[in-house]
Amino acid sequence: MDSNNIFSALADPVRREILNLLKKGKLSAGEISRNFNLSRATTSYHLSKLKEAGLIRENKYKNFIYYELNMSILEELIIWVKEFKKEKIYEKQKTF
Repeated sequence: MDSNNIFSALADPVRREILNLLKKGKLSAGEISRNFNLSRATTSYHLSKLKEAGLIRENKYKNFIYYELNMSILEELIIWVKEFKKEKIYEKQKTF
């Protein structure tokens, strides 16, 4: 898990909203771009950043590319955050 790429990708609100859209299932770039006031090139840029971070993956079907969440990376991130949170709680308890 490359946390630098992941956090960089998640820092942008548009990319977070794209992830929210993909929670419902696979979407093409065109379907994603219709949800924003962005050019297709800008949407493609955001998708490439999410893909570089491993947060989404693409599948080709005929002449279309569909994007979907990469749940394994998201699950790793969730586990990491939970462990980080546990460590912080443990440190606070030790000071009491």
